[in-house]
Amino acid sequence: MSDKKINFPILDICTLSETRDEDFLVSRFGAYLERHKNLHHAHRHSFYHLVFFTQGAGFHTVDFSNFDVKPYQIYFMIPGQVHSWSFEGPIDGYVVNFSEEFFQSFLLKAEYLANFSFFNNIAQDSVINLSFPLNQKVKGFFEEILEQAQQKQPFAHDMIKSLLIQMFIAIDQQTITEKPKNIPQFNYTLLKNFQKLIEKHHTTLKLPMEYAELLYITPNHLNALCKEHLGMQAGEVIRNRIVLEAKRLLVNKNTSISEIAYYLNFADNSYFSKFFKKHVGASPEEFRKKI
Repeated sequence: MSDKKINFPILDICTLSETRDEDFLVSRFGAYLERHKNLHHAHRHSFYHLVFFTQGAGFHTVDFSNFDVKPYQIYFMIPGQVHSWSFEGPIDGYVVNFSEEFFQSFLLKAEYLANFSFFNNIAQDSVINLSFPLNQKVKGFFEEILEQAQQKQPFAHDMIKSLLIQMFIAIDQQTITEKPKNIPQFNYTLLKNFQKLIEKHHTTLKLPMEYAELLYITPNHLNALCKEHLGMQAGEVIRNRIVLEAKRLLVNKNTSISEIAYYLNFADNSYFSKFFKKHVGASPEEFRKKI
């Protein structure tokens, strides 16, 4: 990962929590909105963020993809993603925020959460409409989590973690049932590792051959895997992640285009602008104005 730094506004949990708990927050969503009315603007978090709607309409945006708000819809966000919302009429449900460290002492697998399909950094996979009876089961999980948080009994945080994991598994099992993966396990593991490497190195490694070397496979093998199972070549997967990071950084108007180009390791501002316009259809300045 590049050691270049960009300073942009990121919300942390203690900014949003009345209890100043730096690792966890749970609230009914209507009350959360009342306390934080300015959160409709595009922003990014330093924590995991999930919202389960039980009432409401309008839309919300995750990493620049728009989704209609519906009752019994849940969305999941990982640290670094950008989102905003615009609601119509009464809105309610539940919100849970937790830090990257929240589960570390509880789970032996440091990257356990990355196994869930909705924590894969792809906006389209992170918004799920829950059908009956799962939506009622998930609602029950949130009620239990609220109760545990309010009572503050011994082991309350461990109980909350247990309830969250049970909920994640129940939702992911529905997602897997609805979207069967006809892909051999070895190929699936390779693609997951490729995506993890892109997350780690997209500011410094731009070529498929560099990732293929880290995966101990040939560039042709990597391209064939991506084309068969993702519908695009490896180079496009890498470029899409670079474009997404550029869009996220453009949300902060205090960061200059040249600073973003430098952070993403482009040779100069002009080359970055040409790259961005080619893949987005608008210059960085035009895209920023639209936001």
